[in-house]
Amino acid sequence: MVNNQRQITAIFAALADPTRRGILLRLSSSGESAVTALAKPFRISAPAISRHLRVLEHARLIHRRRDGREHLIRARSEGLKDAQQWMAQCAAGWEFSFDTLENLLRKEKKP
Repeated sequence: MVNNQRQITAIFAALADPTRRGILLRLSSSGESAVTALAKPFRISAPAISRHLRVLEHARLIHRRRDGREHLIRARSEGLKDAQQWMAQCAAGWEFSFDTLENLLRKEKKP
């Protein structure tokens, strides 16, 4: 449970930054990409891109592999599953609460 909460926190922390979200968006449309190609549209330094990639890697949202001197990055869709399950659980609880509130309001409206 604690490890799962840490993983969910890492995912949301990674997704909180617009540059990292942009990187994931680019990866979702391109499949695998070299770090240099991935960094081109962002006006930040190579070390800054590396830090963003480390955060995404720590959150298990990307996979990195080396091909000679080139680092290739691929998005890991399964990395979002913990966060998706957490959000679904919250949504189910909210729906239950709203349904309960709606039923209570209906009962109070009846004379």
